[in-house]
Amino acid sequence: MQDRLLDIILGVIGELNERREEKIPTDEPLELSFYGNSAVFDSMQLVNFLARVEEAIEDEFDVEISLTSEKAVSQRISPFSSTRRLIEFAGGELAEAGVVTGV
Repeated sequence: MQDRLLDIILGVIGELNERREEKIPTDEPLELSFYGNSAVFDSMQLVNFLARVEEAIEDEFDVEISLTSEKAVSQRISPFSSTRRLIEFAGGELAEAGVVTGV
């Protein structure tokens, strides 16, 4: 499951990199920060990125989840602080939606 979610996230980053002048680095993908002090996105870019990831997850797993819910933004450690955290949060949301994770 984690590998599938990482592939989805890296796929979205790849799509975004095709149009960005300043490419998002993917040499250490699990530590990539999406929002905050050392992040690759500003707030509008983050919303766009998360919407694309949500769409890709829906296409892959045939279930709709929200990565920008109140639950996501109220986490003690933000799911947007790293790819690893986003994968953990998305995996939890998929498990709650009844997707068999196989982890």
